[in-house]
Amino acid sequence: MKCRISAAIAMLLLMALSMGSCKKDDSTQTPVSDMEAQTISQEDATAEGEYDDVTEMGLAAGADLQSGAVDNGRIATDGNTARIRIDLFVNLALKLGPGVIITAEPNDTTFPKTVTVNYGDGTVCRDGKVRKGKVILNFSAPIRKPGAVLTVTLQDYYVNKAHIEGVKTITNLTANGTVKYSVNIAGGKVTWPNGRGFTYVGTKTVTQIDGAATATCSDDVYSTEVNTTIKYANGITVTKSTESPLIKPVACQWIAKGKLKITINNRVLYVDFGTTGDCDNSALLIWANGQVEITLP
Repeated sequence: MKCRISAAIAMLLLMALSMGSCKKDDSTQTPVSDMEAQTISQEDATAEGEYDDVTEMGLAAGADLQSGAVDNGRIATDGNTARIRIDLFVNLALKLGPGVIITAEPNDTTFPKTVTVNYGDGTVCRDGKVRKGKVILNFSAPIRKPGAVLTVTLQDYYVNKAHIEGVKTITNLTANGTVKYSVNIAGGKVTWPNGRGFTYVGTKTVTQIDGAATATCSDDVYSTEVNTTIKYANGITVTKSTESPLIKPVACQWIAKGKLKITINNRVLYVDFGTTGDCDNSALLIWANGQVEITLP
């Protein structure tokens, strides 16, 4: 799962909201103002980014666990019991920064296993964000093993004072040599100190469709299908779903192919990334009575 396209989708949401709000269509819904469109897009990008960070954290911990299982130099022994050395989560610790406490239970080489990332009452991480609370990672098996399930629970978890809630389930669906993961968010909720916030639920399926036969990452290509919904207390509901899978080569900065459907209350827009799969920064924004070519961020 080396492909991350959520930030790009969130920026497209801003374009769709801003441009769609000034276009006439058959909708009777109260238009979303430009200011509200920008706020919604920024908040959506924040939510997508934080939930993606949690996914990457779990995968990083899983990779460290798996490498430790085959590297005896990173496993300490106590009598006849193999125990995890304190430096096992070296990659994750480097990413998160000092002050974060990472523990595993049971502290041996067996599964299922629970890894707890504890930020305490507040820790400044390497990305400059202040996090507090706990992220609890429950592994049914090594995450790279087909059929493995990683359940991520957020416990009193805050990022820069935003309260992030929900349970994220990542399932390894790899079969017949095809790398595939599904990601589900249940009970998602983001609340800011000023009381503004929204509920968030969604699913994402990521499949590697090219490059698996080589050791290099540059030729990898991923196909992503998404279906997310955010709901505000003021009645605004935004859903994003793929009409056709979003194709993202690692070697390309942009989504190269696919079609995304964005629904804002009862207004429907589409972003068509094209059918050729060429790497360029253009897409077609389509609404009820028209369309326009847009430049991707």
